[in-house]
Amino acid sequence: MNEMNTAELLVRCLENEGVEYVFGLPGEENLHLLQALKNSSIRFITTRHEQGAAFMADVYGRLTGKAGVCLSTLGPGATNLMTGVADANLDCAPLVAITGQVGTDRMHIESHQYLDLVAMFSPVTRWSKQIVRPSNTAEIVRRAFKLAQTEKPGAVHIDLPENIAAMAATGSPLPTDSREKVYASFQSIERAATAISQAKNPIILVGNGAIRGRASAALTEFATQLNIPVANTFMGKGVIPYKHPLALWSVGLQQRDYINCGFDNSDLVIAVGYDLIEYSPKRWNPNGDTPIIHIAQTPAEVDSSYIPLAEVVGEISDSLSEILRRADRSSQSEPYALHLRQEILADYEEHAKDDGFPIKPQKLIYDLRQVMAAEDIVISDVGAHKMWMARHYHCDQPNTCIISNGFAAMGIAIPGAVAAKLVYPERKVVAVTGDGGFMMNSQELETALRINAPFVTIIFNDGGYGLIEWKQQNQFGESNFVHFSNPDFVKLAESMGLKGYRIASALEFVPTLKEALSQNVPAVIDCPIDYRENLRFSQRAGDLSCTI
Repeated sequence: MNEMNTAELLVRCLENEGVEYVFGLPGEENLHLLQALKNSSIRFITTRHEQGAAFMADVYGRLTGKAGVCLSTLGPGATNLMTGVADANLDCAPLVAITGQVGTDRMHIESHQYLDLVAMFSPVTRWSKQIVRPSNTAEIVRRAFKLAQTEKPGAVHIDLPENIAAMAATGSPLPTDSREKVYASFQSIERAATAISQAKNPIILVGNGAIRGRASAALTEFATQLNIPVANTFMGKGVIPYKHPLALWSVGLQQRDYINCGFDNSDLVIAVGYDLIEYSPKRWNPNGDTPIIHIAQTPAEVDSSYIPLAEVVGEISDSLSEILRRADRSSQSEPYALHLRQEILADYEEHAKDDGFPIKPQKLIYDLRQVMAAEDIVISDVGAHKMWMARHYHCDQPNTCIISNGFAAMGIAIPGAVAAKLVYPERKVVAVTGDGGFMMNSQELETALRINAPFVTIIFNDGGYGLIEWKQQNQFGESNFVHFSNPDFVKLAESMGLKGYRIASALEFVPTLKEALSQNVPAVIDCPIDYRENLRFSQRAGDLSCTI
């Protein structure tokens, strides 16, 4: 057997973990890793910015449940990587970030581009470690993937100094482990079943943990048999099909909405796979007096507004099935929250035939939903459009609308769509972004073209940071420092070898989107948007009253 160096051993460990792609940029301090990747089964995706690489790994992890891997060099490469790494960590997406580093012989002095990357990444990862002995490589890689992929998943960081990467290494990858399912205690299941049987107005709050736990079918059966309405967080879309008569769609707006009435009048919230970071319990249980059942694979976080009367900790599908076997709601009347569905549906359909221009966000999203099939994927960026996407884009299947919510990082949509198209090349993929978010990572459209990953980017164009303007208008009655000019997005797309479209009327959107989705290159649709709807929604939310 030929002698190998540390970089080659690390790459063998990545292959052993089932890594398909590494997203990143080349640099002087990761040359040995790049050479090792060249001779491996792993495909290296050269990106145009390290943030794009991290976002690709982030979304890859969300869609597959396997850690996405991103690579940068030291110094500015590593600092560029951090936003996407932090996003994955707070949104519980498995990710392994690898950085190059100066040699260990230079770390004790002031050195070109040197930063203590282990210390820098520690606050935004589950674990951050530097390889200082070649013989420890296999253990570090195995631990990194185990921590990244174990519930709750997140980001980890491995730092590889350039002199260590070049050193001779012995050893081999460690066996991967398949985590055994953990089942909830019978006592907790009994407590939960009793409370659910007795509740008059229960409501289910389902979060991203139910998607990670692949509990969609069990949750839908549970809700259907017990006749309990279901609200999802932004990241819990599709756990129950949006057309299901018990689906109350998304909760999580920082303003009141119809679904808030369901929580106001609930005497039991059944939180299934709900992470507190998705939507603070202080917003739906401000006094901490609503009884809560916590059903998840990990214990509840400590929060004064989230004190469960029962914690059912174990494999979610099994927990739901066991509670269902024991609960009996046959003597209970229909929960109050079910009466909200007609109001929610009416609000959703209100703009279905609206032909106003610029297009209202509700209308654009309604039309987008009609064009996309149940299995197709939408990646939403962050901005005013995210709030409308969260409220109006509904899903039949989990992981078909990806929203950055824990960290809420602008710029995720385009690189995220690249990853989605790599994972599911047979599906239609759309990146929905504002003009602000588009300009943050639009360079990754070249990456998409180069690797033959065609998708459509829809730009909600309002010439400003619309979400901040919305907040400013609500708080101060005026806006400041939020407006900017844009390039000609159609010409920009065409200059990159892409297809570019501009919407000039509401009636053009659907046929344009269908044409764009049929292209064999990435396409960009510039769509002027009427964000006057933001303040109109705020006014309606302020006037909303709940009756029972």
